[in-house]
Amino acid sequence: MPAVTSELTHFDASGQAHMVDVGAKDATHRVARATGLIRMQPQTFALVAEGRAKKGDVIAVARIAAIQGAKRTADLVPLCHPLPITRVAVDFELDARQYAVHCTAQVETIGRTGVEMEALTAVQVGLLTVYDMCKAVDRGMVIDGVRVLEKRGGKSGDWTAAGPADRAQNV
Repeated sequence: MPAVTSELTHFDASGQAHMVDVGAKDATHRVARATGLIRMQPQTFALVAEGRAKKGDVIAVARIAAIQGAKRTADLVPLCHPLPITRVAVDFELDARQYAVHCTAQVETIGRTGVEMEALTAVQVGLLTVYDMCKAVDRGMVIDGVRVLEKRGGKSGDWTAAGPADRAQNV
């Protein structure tokens, strides 16, 4: 596992949760990429890949949902700062070998705090939308391997997932 910082910044000296004060930080260009996937039955995968799902184009709807999720992160995660997001890009890849849909989101801002949570939220909301649109035919779908791939900018500098040691065990 990657090294973990010993100080949890969302708690004050008395152990109370608080929103981190980023007022003294410089506004810099910040980027985060996250990924995850949803596994499904072969028949469900075929519906998605062939665009035959009853609710419509699963990938197109999931992409819009992922973008909306990134924009609404501060409404969902209590201690996240609302950020002026400058870019959200979401890509989906169909994996016929695993009967899976992979989602990768990149979020950018010029701000005082990073956008890792926004990228993670985008991936989760995109994959949840795939689940929602396909649940009538496959309630056993599994969302897995959601993680940050990289973050750039800010005082702590750049970070990139190193490889298998940084991955969820079952990805």
